[in-house]
Amino acid sequence: MAAGRSPRPRGHPIAVLTALAVGSGSAALDALPDIEAALDGRAGLLPVPADDPQTADTVARALRAGEPISDTVAAVLSTSGTTGTPKGAQLTAAGLLAGAHATHERLGGPGRWLLALPAHHVAGFQVLVRSVVAGNTPVAVAAGFTAADLVSAIASMGSGRRYTSLVAAQLDKAMADPAAAAALATLDAVLIGGGPMPAAVAERAAAAGIPVVRTYGMSETAGGCVYDGVPLSGVEVVIAEGGRVVLGGPTVAAGYRNPVQPDPFAEPGWFRTDDIGEVDGAGVLRVLGRVDDAISTGGLTVLPALVEDVLASHPAVADCAVFGVADERLGQRVAAAVVVVDGATITLPQLRSHVAGTLSPTAAPRELFVVDEVPRRGIGKVDRRELIRRFGGGASR
Repeated sequence: MAAGRSPRPRGHPIAVLTALAVGSGSAALDALPDIEAALDGRAGLLPVPADDPQTADTVARALRAGEPISDTVAAVLSTSGTTGTPKGAQLTAAGLLAGAHATHERLGGPGRWLLALPAHHVAGFQVLVRSVVAGNTPVAVAAGFTAADLVSAIASMGSGRRYTSLVAAQLDKAMADPAAAAALATLDAVLIGGGPMPAAVAERAAAAGIPVVRTYGMSETAGGCVYDGVPLSGVEVVIAEGGRVVLGGPTVAAGYRNPVQPDPFAEPGWFRTDDIGEVDGAGVLRVLGRVDDAISTGGLTVLPALVEDVLASHPAVADCAVFGVADERLGQRVAAAVVVVDGATITLPQLRSHVAGTLSPTAAPRELFVVDEVPRRGIGKVDRRELIRRFGGGASR
């Protein structure tokens, strides 16, 4: 497993896409030989969760495990599939390796990884790929790790460069324990992906000395390909009409297993995302939100992620999500689901005033729903569809 690994030339076509049941925690490490084979051009894998047979079967059927697959495809990673049949990003060995090498280059060299994310999702899968490339075996904990689990796992990683990849909710949970926060601070990088990181979480991580690196990417780009707003080596970022983010480079998937129209891979080597963003004069990307999350209210467009950033800075807000609900006069009105800090209280006028102090008054929520937790899907993305389903009828409380 040399660090300079490159995929072997394909000598014969791979007959079928093979479903690979991937366990959680240390059981995920059993997949390493299969991943090594895929990177060497000897397998085409469809990772599915071993501990969720129903989901595994659904994904295997939807993405046609057991049927022919192009011999250039090393892995098909299921998309979330919340709007229907999973599309399945077809990742090549060259693309996976390019992402791993570029990550190590950006972080300061190969190192040992802590796997703390489900390895059938792209972020966890890439931890295993990077470990194969680095020539070592990662340490693994379950995604729902306890503070003690995390401290013990990091202590067992040994010397040399050490990295992990988490989502913001995991980081937030870990920082509630001083020993876990201190352990994370000893790592050389803690990659945070899976969606925006609340400002309050980022501030606490910085105060704890945790070396957070914010990543942006998706299954279609072999995971994170933009770190702290700066593209990895070989990756290109273009802002197209309407502010749409378009990503290009060697990590881009070879299309979907179940193609869609319009095809976001229409231009080879490029992927047209569903995100809206901007690039500043220094070439740093800022993602403002998703096209399909945008709220059209009174003829103006509000991006939930921008409102969430402001809401999260309120001292009474522990977590939040912003979404649109139908409104006869405005088309949609801005609503917020908020988890309140223990012992604190918050009112809609207070939140509206707080948001209007930074953004246009149009972006200020017109409804407030206090919740015990924000619903999430996958590895931590806000489930706005569930919020709309739950609260679309209004009745703030």
